[in-house]
Amino acid sequence: MDIIQHSIAVGKYLVSPLIRHQDDGNFAASVSIRSGHGSGMHDRVMRFTPRFASHAAAASYAVAEGLGWVQERHPRCAPLALACAG
Repeated sequence: MDIIQHSIAVGKYLVSPLIRHQDDGNFAASVSIRSGHGSGMHDRVMRFTPRFASHAAAASYAVAEGLGWVQERHPRCAPLALACAG
């Protein structure tokens, strides 16, 4: 299994794709969306049902879904931005 490979900071969130190679040769995608620090840290993990033929396709899907989740909740945060206007 690949752990976090390409994390993207968006405002107070860290979006990290989690990709797993399946026995059938396909790839499963999940995404971790983390915020906060220490005992106040919150980590939301979403698992997706589509399977992908490549690691890159699975990672791309997971990142897009994670960024979409952040964008829905904080529309002023620009995708792929390192900071967000308060």
